[in-house]
Amino acid sequence: MKKINLVLSMIMLVLVVGSCKKSLDKYPIDVRMTDASATYDAVNIDLQGVEITGSNGTAVLMDVNAGIYNLLNFSNGVDTLLATGGLEVSEISQIRLILGPNSTIVVDGTSYPLSTPSADQSGLKLQVHQALEAGVLYTVLLDFDANKSVVVTGNNTYKLKPVIRTIETAISGSIKGKITPIGTAAVVTVTSESNLSYSTNVTTGGDFMFKGLPAGIYALNVAPAMPFHEINVVNITVVNGVTKDVGTIILE
Repeated sequence: MKKINLVLSMIMLVLVVGSCKKSLDKYPIDVRMTDASATYDAVNIDLQGVEITGSNGTAVLMDVNAGIYNLLNFSNGVDTLLATGGLEVSEISQIRLILGPNSTIVVDGTSYPLSTPSADQSGLKLQVHQALEAGVLYTVLLDFDANKSVVVTGNNTYKLKPVIRTIETAISGSIKGKITPIGTAAVVTVTSESNLSYSTNVTTGGDFMFKGLPAGIYALNVAPAMPFHEINVVNITVVNGVTKDVGTIILE
């Protein structure tokens, strides 16, 4: 009789675990990160964990790729997976990044501590407010603006005050292109009709890309290094779920 009870108990445990796993996987989510290029050598973020707050409380994503991330490795359309998991809630309101003490910035080949006093205490809180659909993977892309996120507070003293926007990839579009001559330093800015602007530096290969742009009409400005002149491209239409290629822009 004891053996029968033991077997039944084990069966019940398997059923409970299986039920919990099925419930947790009902609303799958990925959290990824990208960045706009900056003028520093490196901006290294010490990521320790990711928390999701929803309509039914807070959950810690268990599959987290903790470690040091150089934000400048993830620009111009490149991103990386930070965390993934399944949620019991059908609506999320906040994502919190938990940072460790080992964030640094590299300037002219020298590494300096990058302090994050607010993040050390409560994490980087990002408001999302997104409803999830059962069985459909929801991906949220965290777009760091490294140029705006680093504040110089003194002689070789740097603080991280993150400027981050969340991108729902299914309800946004992209713009990409290239400049020539290749190797020319340039800042590219796109501006919407409602006067929202986003900027990035071109890569060494002359490429640039803007992800997560709300649908609409945009103007693009290329500001290259001397002796080249600024170039403007207008009436660029962005459609949700589509990448608009503006082609190669020849600097003069």
